[in-house]
Amino acid sequence: MKKMKLTIIMLIGIMLLVGCGSSSKSASSQNDAKDKQTVDTLKTIKEKGTLVVGTSADFSPFEFKTLVDGKDTFVGSDIEMVKAIAEKLDVKVEFMDMQFDAVLVALQQGKVDIAVSGISATTERQKKFDFSIPYYNPPQKVVINKKNKDVLTSIESLKGKKVGAQKGSIQEGVVESQISDAQIVSIPRVPNLIVELNQGSIDGLVLEETIAESYINQNSELMFADIELKSSEDEAFAIAMPKGDTNLKKELDSILKEMIEKGKIDQFVKEAMELADKKNQ
Repeated sequence: MKKMKLTIIMLIGIMLLVGCGSSSKSASSQNDAKDKQTVDTLKTIKEKGTLVVGTSADFSPFEFKTLVDGKDTFVGSDIEMVKAIAEKLDVKVEFMDMQFDAVLVALQQGKVDIAVSGISATTERQKKFDFSIPYYNPPQKVVINKKNKDVLTSIESLKGKKVGAQKGSIQEGVVESQISDAQIVSIPRVPNLIVELNQGSIDGLVLEETIAESYINQNSELMFADIELKSSEDEAFAIAMPKGDTNLKKELDSILKEMIEKGKIDQFVKEAMELADKKNQ
């Protein structure tokens, strides 16, 4: 009887061990499959037939809105670039407009497939996201009111002054690192910063040169300050995508490289500048 009881106990123990091993293996397989699924954005995009793009449409000439045939439409060089990418992928494209500091959050939460909004691949951002090869690298400029052209002529002249930058943008870091004695004013939307500058609520504003030029063309009282800021490859624009998504990165890099070599990006920027100027005439 004792031997029978011992045998039964041993059998139960073996069954429990086998069950635990199977459960662990099953859980591990499920986790592996889940991880594989979360980074296979390219496959998901092609299966659903739509590329969902997060952007902040206030970065003329890169992304902005204008009326086309009576409809409020996304336009700009980044927009045309993304359309060309979607065409290569043989999918439709859907843009989601939001504040700039929410664009990468939406990407992290899986609400969009990629983020394209004049985004720089900073070291900090690369910890959470992957980025394509750089596709455009505009210099950083300080925009001021013309009435201050003889006053704001150097980094030192901005000491204690209020200098604006778009919240969540690379320009915040430029102000903090290169104009550290100034009072930084961070606002989510660039047009609102332009209003603040026109009203004198801020003394200067840091923007990418191409974007700044577009706003200066729209506001006759504004100008570039004769202040030189250091440029860095970290400030170049790139497409942000989910971390570890090697298939998507490889595909986007290949498409972008071809467009850059053919001068398509520069062409898109030039055409977008002309459209922005025409819009504001």
